[in-house]
Amino acid sequence: MRRLPVSADYDIAIVGSGFAGSLLAMIAQRLGKSVILLERGKHPRFAIGESTTPLSNLLLEELATRYDLPNLLPLCKWGTWRKTHPELACGLKRGFTFYHHQPGREPQRDDQLLVAASPRDAIADTYWYRADVDAFFVSEAQRAGVDYLDEVRLESAREQDGGMTIEGERLAVTARFVVDATGPRGFLHRALALPELPLPDMPPTEALYTHFTNVRRLGDLDNPPYPVDDAAVHHIFDGGWIWVLRFANGITSAGAAASFSLGEGESAWRRLIDRFPAIRRQFASAQPVMPLVHAPRLSFRSGAIAGRRWALLPSAAGFVDPLLSTGFPLTLLGVSRLARVMELDWESAALATYARQTEDELLATSRLIGALYATMDNFPLFVSLSLLYFAAASFSETTRRLGKQHLAGSFLLYDNPDFQMQPILERARTVRNEAESQALSDEIRRFIEPFNVAGLGDPQRRNWYPADAEDMLRAAPKLGASRDEVARMLDRCGFQAAG
Repeated sequence: MRRLPVSADYDIAIVGSGFAGSLLAMIAQRLGKSVILLERGKHPRFAIGESTTPLSNLLLEELATRYDLPNLLPLCKWGTWRKTHPELACGLKRGFTFYHHQPGREPQRDDQLLVAASPRDAIADTYWYRADVDAFFVSEAQRAGVDYLDEVRLESAREQDGGMTIEGERLAVTARFVVDATGPRGFLHRALALPELPLPDMPPTEALYTHFTNVRRLGDLDNPPYPVDDAAVHHIFDGGWIWVLRFANGITSAGAAASFSLGEGESAWRRLIDRFPAIRRQFASAQPVMPLVHAPRLSFRSGAIAGRRWALLPSAAGFVDPLLSTGFPLTLLGVSRLARVMELDWESAALATYARQTEDELLATSRLIGALYATMDNFPLFVSLSLLYFAAASFSETTRRLGKQHLAGSFLLYDNPDFQMQPILERARTVRNEAESQALSDEIRRFIEPFNVAGLGDPQRRNWYPADAEDMLRAAPKLGASRDEVARMLDRCGFQAAG
């Protein structure tokens, strides 16, 4: 690592060298800016936030192409990643697997939701083993010419004429603009004494997590749309859930998030999983790689997201929950938007728009995840509410692949007047019986139909949804495209569509 003077001036200072901070640093360097990237710790390091989605990989591909970062392109798909960078650990993610659990009871067929994200491994999504991947992004930033300092203890930030000065032990950096990529309650939140606001409709939650070895596979089902373990596994129960993400290096990321007290340490983890026979079996031989981390306050929302000379990345502006892997797409949408603002030389109106969009998407995510928490004891309604996410996500992914980004410019289609979820989410909290639950589920299926490009809600599929080319071909009119256009798009992205 190159050593720098203790006092230096830059166009942009980025605090936090996770993948998002390093990516934005690379983009700024490509735009001709002088950039310094500052890191409190040292790579490689443990981190969670590991599960990508089709949308996040599309966003990474777009950024790598637009800003000439070809070394990042192989990371957009499982097949190219494993071929090009076998030294970087990752995991195969074919979709989203949900099992509903009750204490002392085995999950049955109606306790499952399987939603495929890809039809085959080669073009599948991935989990990022962040110790490897973040270190790779930092090395790529340095290779691009970004100045990098680690083990830096920053203490203060103050605005001055033409920029900001950030200071720490034996270090003072002046920059025209500062970006915080340090995560919730991070550097600028503390240094600028930014307020913290509640997330609407989201219960207080906490988490308990680590990496494990020897986590068993769940086992085979009868002709599922993909191997159920090669997915983001969600074990759902009343008031919380457990995630299981498998890496190819034998490590499994697992943890719990809940609206009740989890406690600390391995004994608390064992008490939780012992309530559910299938989860207990899965972790019967598992060993933690490191002590379990207890996060007593999981969700977060900053009361300010940008100022004249600074901005928070979405990952620093707020966090809702690991449920549905929303962190990657929200963060990469923010990187993309800040890159555009950077091209406009931090024009104030564009920066204000960035802050508004970041907050609006955070709030939309919070309302949906909060409704899912409220229905974890009512799995049929939980499934129906989750289809709001999968309909919005698959529609957004498909329109981007067709080059029609204007049809889905926001996460969860929050600014689309025909996809306003709030009334449905509010009703979900007041459902009193099975009849009301069924009526709302029927309404959700009608609501998503104009955006449903994945055959979601088809009762014949019994909540098992493959990645089926024919679904998208039939949905061509919803996408403003012809069947031939959709077929060509599927062929370009390796879907191997027929028809």
